[in-house]
Parts: sequence; structure tokens; C-alpha cells
Amino acid sequence: MKLKHAALIASLALAVPGIANAADIVIKFSHVVAPDTPKGKAAEYFKKLAEQRTKGRVQVQVYPNSQLYKDKEELEALQLGAVQMLAPSLAKFGPLGVKEFEAFDLPYLFDNYDEVHKVTLGPIGKQLFSKLETKGIKGLGYWDNGFKNFSSNKPIHTPADLKGVKIRIQSSKVLDEEMRVVGALPQVMAFSEVYQALQTGVVDGTELEPSNLYTSKAYEVQKHLTLTGHGYLGYAVVVNKKFWDGLPADIRTTLEGAMADTTKYEIQLAQQDSEKALAAIKASGKTQIYTPTPAEKAAFQKVFKQVHEKMADRVGLALLKQVEQTTGYSAPK
Repeated sequence: MKLKHAALIASLALAVPGIANAADIVIKFSHVVAPDTPKGKAAEYFKKLAEQRTKGRVQVQVYPNSQLYKDKEELEALQLGAVQMLAPSLAKFGPLGVKEFEAFDLPYLFDNYDEVHKVTLGPIGKQLFSKLETKGIKGLGYWDNGFKNFSSNKPIHTPADLKGVKIRIQSSKVLDEEMRVVGALPQVMAFSEVYQALQTGVVDGTELEPSNLYTSKAYEVQKHLTLTGHGYLGYAVVVNKKFWDGLPADIRTTLEGAMADTTKYEIQLAQQDSEKALAAIKASGKTQIYTPTPAEKAAFQKVFKQVHEKMADRVGLALLKQVEQTTGYSAPK
């Protein structure tokens, strides 16, 4: 314990301005996915821009694949100052007490990336970030990953096909309800544990977007993938607020610019990577890909409408209406 305590103090000494020289400002950027995902590539791109533009005054250390912390641990580590930067999925902020972020988990709330960006890059995105500040966290940008699909070892063509299927989800009341309305069995699990859980039968399937399904190799232990596109998965790049506020003003401004440019890069990359990952999964021959008919997709949309109704109070009815007005969402009949 003493060694861990000493290591933490040493880590903070390197990271906090004023304790170390300006040239030694270190940002530990931890994330839970592979380096060749959109998030992983963007983290490296931010590192490159930040170090170049600050002329070496800032060093960004990127730790992918849960090398430092798993999903459930990383936000606490950020709040404690053990790391300075994360890019957790938006669902992670619900368990932290900011339930409004779980609105992003609502099925079929967004039809495409343009609708997502009207929310994340507009006033609603800023409004949600402001709610994190009481938790000692500052939001810097929203990054895309993609739209989620159901995978399983049996074909899933209708909502009824999900009955009794153990599906891995992130910790989110909305996602839990999503599974329950179709009779699936939600299993909360860290992303780093998904492949082994699928391999050993602890879970039967996933709701993942193509990039993470491919780079985690989870598709290798899933016989079927149905392109339901039922949910959006995005990330929020966040920093420890105390650390951020303590940076020299010029450094902070430079890093904000680097993050803005990285976000533009990441948004373009995410869509391209989803398409490439899906093509690679198809080419592998390990997973049969099924595209629902319009009638089958409508059946999913209709049953998942219940999730919006049941979770409106949790995510905030006013916020939900604001998002729906911004995107032009209309409930299925």
C-alpha cells in the first residue's frame, strides 16, 4: 500500500503544474479500447497535436486497452487525479449521478450522425458538460464511435428472438430497460471482459458497434450479427477539473485548440472505421451478417418505444423533449 501511495504522489507531482516544471506537464490519457479504434487513433492524434503545439511543454501518455483502469474504475481514478484525461462512453456518467447522459442510450433516438451532432456540438452538449463540473470533471469534446447492432450465436431477426438471450451491456438503467422490454437478460460487464465471456458462454451476445466488435475480436465468437443500428455509442473526452484549471492559460488554450481539431478528425474517422470494420467482419466468414427488412426494423422501433416512455423521468422529460425537437425525432406508431 505504501508503494502504491508513493507512486500516486509521484504521478501527481509530474502532472500538476507548479509541482513540476512547465516542460514536465504530463497528461495521462487512459481508455479501455484498442489503439486501432476511432477512440484509440484519436487519442494518439491528440497526443501528437498537443506535444507539437506546446513545443514539448506538455507530454501526453496514452494508455489503451484498460492498461491502467477498467470501465468502472476509470472515472474514480480521474476524480482522484490518478489520471488526467479519459474518453469514457456517455453511459458511464449515469452511475456517477448525472443521469441525463443516459438519454444517449435511448434506442432509435438518432437516425444518423448528423442528428447526433446537432445535440453534441450544440447547446445541449454544453449544457450536459456543465453538469459534470460539480463532480470535479470538465468536458472537452464529444467523440463518435458508431451505431450498435445485436450479435449472438443464434439469428436475431425480430424482437422476440432476443427473449432469454444474455446480452452484455454497459452499466445504464436505460440499457437495462432496453433489454428487459424484449425479454433479453442484461449482463453488466467491463468491455475488457467481453471476449472471454462470449467464448465461455457467460453471455450469449452483445450490442456493439462494428469498430469495437471487430477490434476486440468478439465477432470471432459470435455466429450472427444483425444490423439493427438501434443505439448510438459515443464518448466524452473529459479531464480532471482541478488539474485543468491549474494549467497555465496559454497551455489550456493551446490544448483546447488541439482537442477541437482532434474532434473533427475523430468524427470523420468513426464513420469510415465502422464501414471498414463491418467489411472486415463480413470478409472473415466467421459471422453471418443480416440486414433487417423495413418491416423488421419497424418492429424493433415499436417495441423499443416503451423504453423512451419508461425512462423519460430518469433522463429528464424536458431534456428528452429538447433532444427530440433538435433532431426531429418522431415516435413510431
